[in-house]
Amino acid sequence: MTNYNKDKIKKEIINLLPDEPGVYRFYNNSGKIIYVGKAKNLKRRVRSYFSSSDKLNMKTQLLVSKISDIKYTVVDSEQDALLLENNLIKEYKPRYNILLKDSKTYPWIVIKNEPFPRVSTTRRVLKDGSIYFGPYSSAQYAHHLNELIHSLFKLRSCNLKLNKKDIEGGKFKECLNWHIKKCEAPCIGKISEDEYNNNINYIKSILKGNVAPLVKEFKTKMVEASNNLKFEEAEEYKEKMTILNSHYNKSLIVQPTLTNIDIFSILFDKREKNSVAFGNYLRISNGAIIQVLNFSVKNHIASREELLSQLIIYVYKTLKETGYSPNKEIIVPFYPDMTNLIFEFPEIKEEHFHIPLKGDKLSLLDLSRKNAQEYMIQSLKQESLKNPDENKNISVKMLKRDLHLKEEPVHIECFDNSNTQGTNPVASCVVFKNGKPSKKDYRKFNIKTVVGANDFASMYEVVTRRYSRLLEEGESLPQLIVVDGGRGQLDFAYKALCDIGLEETIPIIGIAKRLEELLKPGDPNPLFLDKNSPSLKLIMQLRDEAHRFGITFHRAKRSKGQIKSELDDIKGIGESTKEKLLQKFKSVHRIKNANLEELAECIGNSKGRIVYNYLQSYKNKSDID
Repeated sequence: MTNYNKDKIKKEIINLLPDEPGVYRFYNNSGKIIYVGKAKNLKRRVRSYFSSSDKLNMKTQLLVSKISDIKYTVVDSEQDALLLENNLIKEYKPRYNILLKDSKTYPWIVIKNEPFPRVSTTRRVLKDGSIYFGPYSSAQYAHHLNELIHSLFKLRSCNLKLNKKDIEGGKFKECLNWHIKKCEAPCIGKISEDEYNNNINYIKSILKGNVAPLVKEFKTKMVEASNNLKFEEAEEYKEKMTILNSHYNKSLIVQPTLTNIDIFSILFDKREKNSVAFGNYLRISNGAIIQVLNFSVKNHIASREELLSQLIIYVYKTLKETGYSPNKEIIVPFYPDMTNLIFEFPEIKEEHFHIPLKGDKLSLLDLSRKNAQEYMIQSLKQESLKNPDENKNISVKMLKRDLHLKEEPVHIECFDNSNTQGTNPVASCVVFKNGKPSKKDYRKFNIKTVVGANDFASMYEVVTRRYSRLLEEGESLPQLIVVDGGRGQLDFAYKALCDIGLEETIPIIGIAKRLEELLKPGDPNPLFLDKNSPSLKLIMQLRDEAHRFGITFHRAKRSKGQIKSELDDIKGIGESTKEKLLQKFKSVHRIKNANLEELAECIGNSKGRIVYNYLQSYKNKSDID
């Protein structure tokens, strides 16, 4: 890869990746997937490939040289990323997944070809008649699955060569694992070969992902045992059901209860100058996500139903080239227009479409919608990089839409209070213009009318002072005010606006830290924006900057108070001398511990002796007290 292409990919793709778990896919010039990887943090992981070639081995450098495009899928957890990566590697068999990690080193789960088979993980596939499941892209996941199996069934783990003759002849006298309930002890005849092999069949179903029938059977046996008053046996079946459900219900990426489904989601960017639809497609095969596509199209169509129909046609035409045909069940957020769909794909019927209201299918639709939103955000960011003058206010425009404002909040101000148990109360006001900090317009406030720690009254004071002054001086007012705090701070800030007469002029919202919910005056229901939306990120940036600016001012004031109490009482020492001492020693504590020579070197012999004698007497007095 030339430096130009490398820099272009970093600028246009990597810098726009989200800091979330997911799976990334590298494509070559022919549009073929050459590598699939998982990441706890997509941006950090993908960036590592392009940071420094000195840290990469030769095979990885060769991979990077072939990359011409990067695509990704956002998921909810590291486990989901692991499972999706495994699905996609099996589906596409990318060349560099094999080159970078030889297939023999992938972990497998093996059911040994022997009487009373053992089940374990291995990295060696032998032609010995054993049954192998895998490969798994993570040893951690393979071992976790193996532990799950052994927690459900008490399988043997010993190396004994068992046969029916030795077992019936009593060759094996005892089984230690049986005594600690870790084995059914086939060697001493505690379980028959037919019963043991029945458990092995259960295990095969689990490894194939076919869990639902097994859970149903366990439930039937649990009820049957309970009816026969075999409560311990019923409890065992209940525990097995719980283990299976807790393992397989954690992930949306693998849902054994689902079969073959197509899932479509679509979002619309309704900006003034253009209207674009962003979509996502997930293909479910045998309960696992095996394909992910993102797409966008300019909206020149009258209705959203027609647009969804066109997007479905586009996806199916694309898939047709690779041999895929539409599944019989299609999950959508709303029903598409069927006119063009039936013309292009006569095999698709109206009854194939479903809008889920709850359960796993709704969760998968939400996952698809989340990826469509990530794709929309990335596309808008790319557009803003290509046309910075035209699109620099994307966050501001989206904030107008999300908060239903009358005009774009080009000028936003955010307030925060800060105090230590009621002492040194201060407040800060930060100003953003065109979505960026305007530091020359920042303001600090010493709280004048409030005694003690009263954040509500402090907020009322600073909002009143700020906008009364802007009105008096004829300065421009913001299009949005953000208050860092909960309902109380917001209500008092809104009361201040009402008393000034600006409640209809300036919209105001509060942002609560715990769930990042947005509050509006008089509205009991908080507004929740997507954590990845540019709107919420801009508000959070405002809140964090106001907090930083306020804390810095508060600490400076608190430090100044401490300095005043100990240095200002020294006769003959003025402001310039104190400043020299603090620049040299950085704190009053260090000044106290300095010797006479160090003080004299900083401020001269005469003043050095005055400071030294005073601080020593002050120190001795404190020791006596």
